[in-house]
Amino acid sequence: LEKYSKIQLLSEFIATKQKELKSYNESNNIDNSVLVNGRRQTNIGVFRAYLEKYLNSLSDISDKMTFLVRQLQPSDKGIPIEIYVFSKIQAWADYEAIQADIFDHILAIIPEFELSSYQAPSGSDIRAIKN
Repeated sequence: LEKYSKIQLLSEFIATKQKELKSYNESNNIDNSVLVNGRRQTNIGVFRAYLEKYLNSLSDISDKMTFLVRQLQPSDKGIPIEIYVFSKIQAWADYEAIQADIFDHILAIIPEFELSSYQAPSGSDIRAIKN
């Protein structure tokens, strides 16, 4: 969590969430020596929080319409994260540029959260393994 606390958009969230979880675990007499006991922050939970903070920081994202970042049901391809936000700009090319910038950023920072995006293997991947 120390690593994530250094991310400007997350520092306040991490501190607040840690206090909340510590209070919960203490009030429920949780034995923290065993990791499965009690409540803890996870990298995917912190990643979702980062996405919310990041998207909220973008001036082109509407604050008057639905804003949702959520985790969907896990599948054999991983744990999907759904982003449901609206752009203030409706011009198609501009909208596509905003969307592309958002996903460029997300794909670039995923490894910082010790996560990876799923990409189905292709024929060239299988050929590379054989060689």
